[in-house]
Amino acid sequence: MIDAPAESSLATPREIAERVREIAAEARGRARQTERDRRVPDETIDALGAAGFFRIPQPRVFGGGQTELDTVVEHIFTLAAACPSTGWVAGLFAAHQWLLACFGEQAQHDVLDVDPDARICGSYAPTGQTRETDGGYLLSGRWSFASGSDTATWAVCASFLPAEEGARGKPAFFLIPAADYTIDDDWDVAGLSGTGSKTLVVDDAFVPAHRLLPFSDIMAGTTEGAALHADYPALRLPMLTQIPTCLAAVGVGAAAGALADFQEMAGTRQTRGALVGGGSRIANFATVQLRVAEAAASVDAAKEILLRDIRLRAATAREGRQVSPEERILSRRGQAFAVALSVRAVEAINGATGGQGLAMDNPIQRAWRDVSAVSRHISLNWDAVGTMSGQAALGLPPQGQY
Repeated sequence: MIDAPAESSLATPREIAERVREIAAEARGRARQTERDRRVPDETIDALGAAGFFRIPQPRVFGGGQTELDTVVEHIFTLAAACPSTGWVAGLFAAHQWLLACFGEQAQHDVLDVDPDARICGSYAPTGQTRETDGGYLLSGRWSFASGSDTATWAVCASFLPAEEGARGKPAFFLIPAADYTIDDDWDVAGLSGTGSKTLVVDDAFVPAHRLLPFSDIMAGTTEGAALHADYPALRLPMLTQIPTCLAAVGVGAAAGALADFQEMAGTRQTRGALVGGGSRIANFATVQLRVAEAAASVDAAKEILLRDIRLRAATAREGRQVSPEERILSRRGQAFAVALSVRAVEAINGATGGQGLAMDNPIQRAWRDVSAVSRHISLNWDAVGTMSGQAALGLPPQGQY
């Protein structure tokens, strides 16, 4: 175990929250440009780094807040309500500090001794090729959907370890610096377009053995980092109870932002004269009232589910208990269902925006597209996760990731 300082060097939680709100307001003004550029602006990322946002879950020994991820989730709500792409990248950069803390001691020093504010992107699907060499591995291949790749300084790329011929090795995360990969600028999409989730190209990069994290450890919460930072119980939590919650929070925050925008618009907008009821305030229509109520209830429920589940899992770790398979599946169900509720919310209100809602600079239609994109993430797809949850509830072997 590393000896940690008594207190974090970060700003207070209140100060960070206040700065995040200010940055969110700035990100809202840049949201359209963020989409055009297909990446979050450097100014936004730099401001979040200066505010200490990315270091909230970083171990105290490195000057971080060593805080459970529910705090990050609440900040993601704020950022995503203003600009979903910003919330997505910021949330991953923060969550990846938690992931880095699960690596061994030397890997953490490799990154944080050089730059305590390091930004880590990642691609979780095991792909590429690995070959053993003296002291580690040679890694090659292409890793897609690496959100925030333009501003990242490190990456975690998943691949299979070498195995005997005819067999497939075990999957693991490999930690590599930005100098060891190039970026294929192939991110041109309809939703979350500002996340810059481009493809990393790696060609025989040397990865020391200490920069490897087996999936079996991170999925069970039994990593080297968890043993190293024994005073940080959240590191003993399985990855899929943690990081997907940060992703789901983007959908929920985006839906909340769209709802607020719609309420502001409906309070002043009047129908055109060619429509029955022309000249009436939009807010006076019962159908609109019902859509707002449905969206508000969906957002409220989604927030409660996400925060409840991640806090329950954290409490389990603090009590020294292992998270059960049933609890893991509950977390997965909550993550995916919160996103499904977010889709329901934005569908309800976007359908009432009329022709004005077609404008590309309309934040409601942006949220509608972005929440749809969130719902397509493999970890948050309700069809896949809901089926797995239903199987478990019916006493069948659950088929899926948990």
